[in-house]
Amino acid sequence: MVTIRLARHGAKKSPFYRLVATDSRNPRDGRFIEILGHYNPVAAAKPLTIKDDRVAHWIGLGAQPSATVARLLKTHRNASADA
Repeated sequence: MVTIRLARHGAKKSPFYRLVATDSRNPRDGRFIEILGHYNPVAAAKPLTIKDDRVAHWIGLGAQPSATVARLLKTHRNASADA
């Protein structure tokens, strides 16, 4: 099953995350199919960038977002709708 989840990168105590489409059996930071965006919780300005068309593509194919990714996508959609 394909999942959309966060893969952790960056130094100790300075993380940033990639939104990736991956097989659910792969490890968190392991092999992935495609990078769908970036999330930097430490950054003050624009912490989240997402390729909306690719996320929609993978969800259309049946990919399941993790709980955290689903929350981030919901927040991103609400922020872009307000703009």
